[in-house]
Amino acid sequence: MDDNKGLAGSSGSYDTDPSQGTTYAPAPLADWAAAALVFGSSAAVLVVELVALRLLAPYLGLTLETSTLVIGVALAAIAFGSWVGGFWADRVNPRATLAPLLAISAAAIAATPFLVRGSAQFADGAFLVLVAGAMIIVPGALLSAVTPMVTKLMLTSLDETGTIVGRLSGIATVGAIAGTIMTGFILISRLPITWIMIGLGAALLLAATAVAFRIGRAQDGARTSLAAPAAAAVVLAGATVILPSGCDTETVYHCASVVADPEREGAVTLVLDGLRHSYVDLTDPTYLEFTYIRAIAAGIDSRFDPGVPLRVHSLGAGGLTLPRYLAADRPGTTGTVFEIDPGVIRLDREQLALPADLVDIRVEDARLGVRSLPSDDADVVIGDAFGGVSVPWHLTTREAVREIDRVLAGDGIYLANIIDHGPLAFARAQTATLADAYPHVAVAWQGQGGNLVAAASRTPIDGAAWQDRMRSLGLEWTVLTGAELDAWIDGAPVLTDDYAPVDQLLTPYPPAVRRV
Repeated sequence: MDDNKGLAGSSGSYDTDPSQGTTYAPAPLADWAAAALVFGSSAAVLVVELVALRLLAPYLGLTLETSTLVIGVALAAIAFGSWVGGFWADRVNPRATLAPLLAISAAAIAATPFLVRGSAQFADGAFLVLVAGAMIIVPGALLSAVTPMVTKLMLTSLDETGTIVGRLSGIATVGAIAGTIMTGFILISRLPITWIMIGLGAALLLAATAVAFRIGRAQDGARTSLAAPAAAAVVLAGATVILPSGCDTETVYHCASVVADPEREGAVTLVLDGLRHSYVDLTDPTYLEFTYIRAIAAGIDSRFDPGVPLRVHSLGAGGLTLPRYLAADRPGTTGTVFEIDPGVIRLDREQLALPADLVDIRVEDARLGVRSLPSDDADVVIGDAFGGVSVPWHLTTREAVREIDRVLAGDGIYLANIIDHGPLAFARAQTATLADAYPHVAVAWQGQGGNLVAAASRTPIDGAAWQDRMRSLGLEWTVLTGAELDAWIDGAPVLTDDYAPVDQLLTPYPPAVRRV
C-alpha cells in the first residue's frame, strides 16, 4: 500500500459526501488564511491571559500567587485545547468547526469582565477564582484548538508533514509573542480593559463570520452555529459596559479611583486595586489620616529639629501625602519621588490638586531611580512602594537596602512602610534585612498585624523620642529596639537579590481589609 495514499485517505482535508458515500479532496486552505487563523487565535489567548491579571487585581491583589495562578490556568487551557482539538480534528470536519470555535470564544471573552466583576460583588475567594478560571479556560482551550484544526486541513502528504507542523507551530508562537507585546506595551496603556475584551470579542466574531462564509464547507450549518454565540457576545458586551468597573482610571499598573471622604470636606482617598493607598486633605496638607503616615512623620520629627528643611527621597508616590506634609511643615524641603506608574501621577495632578513644583517626580522604577542618585544626598528616604498588597520584591533585598544606605547622609534615616498579618514572617524578614545592612534598626508597630514602620540608620535611633512623638500624634504604637527587636526578628531570613520570597512570606489581607 502507498503510504502517501494512506495518509491522504485519512487526512482531515478529505471529506465524505453523505449522499454519495464517496471521498473527495477539497481545495486546501490558502497559506495566508491558515497563517492568519493560527496567528490570530494564539495572539488572542495571550491577550486574555494578560488582561485577566489586570481584571483580577482589584479582588485578589497583583501578587506572585495571582500571576502564577493565571499563567498556570492559561497554560492548562492551551494544553487541553491543543490536545482535544487535535483529537476532534480527526473525527469532525475542521472547516465546519473553525467558525463555532471562534464565535464561542468571542462570546466568552466579551462576557469575562461582566462575569468576573459581577461575581466579585457577591462572593470572594474560591468562587471568584472559579469564575475567573472558567473565563480563561473556555476561550483559551477553544482558541488553542484552532491550530490543530488548521494543521489537519493543511496536511495532504507525509512529504510535507514536518514543514507544515513546524511552520504553523512557529506562526502560533509568533502570534503569542505579538499578543503579549501588543497588550503589555500598547493596549493596556491606552484602553480600559473592558474595551480590550469587548474589542477582542468583536474581532473574533468578525473572524468567525468570515470563516463561516469563506472557509466552512457546510455554510448553512456554519452560519446557523454563529447565531447563538453572536447574540450572547452582543448582550454580554452591553452588560459589561453597563456594569461599573470600580475604576475612575485604568492605569498601566492599577485600577485606580478617587473617593471623597463624606465626613471631611476637601479630603479624598486614592484607591488602587481595591486598597486605600493614600488619604489627602486638599485644603490642609498637615492633616494625616493614615496611622502609618503619622508614624513615619513622627520618625522624621524625632530625628530632626522642627521646621528644618530636609532633602527627602520617596520610593512610591501614591497621593504624595508626605511630600505635601513636609512642604508645609518644613518649608524649603526638597527631594525626589520615584513612581513607576505614570497613570498615578496623572491622577494626582488631575484629581488630587498636586502642586506642579512640589517635588521632582520621576516616572521610573524606584530601584533604578535610587541607583541614579549621588551618594550622601538625602536626609530621609521613605519606602512606600507597593504592587497590589506587597512591596515589590527587588526593593526589599540586602542589595537594594545597601544602595539606599549609600544615598543617605551620615545622620540620615530610612523609614519603610511594611504591611503584614498573621505571623508577620515578611515583616520580620524585612527587618532582619535592614539589620544586616545598618548598625541601628527600630520598628514601630501596634503589637499586631497591619502597618508597621521600620527605621534604619548608621547612627543611633532614639526609640523613646519616636514613641513620644507618635503619642503626640494620637498613636499608641510601640517602638522595638535592641535586644527586644532581636528577639522579635528571631532568626528570620535575610532577603537578597538571589532569594526574596516576599509573596510567600506575606500573610494576605483579610477580605474585610481589602474592600473599600
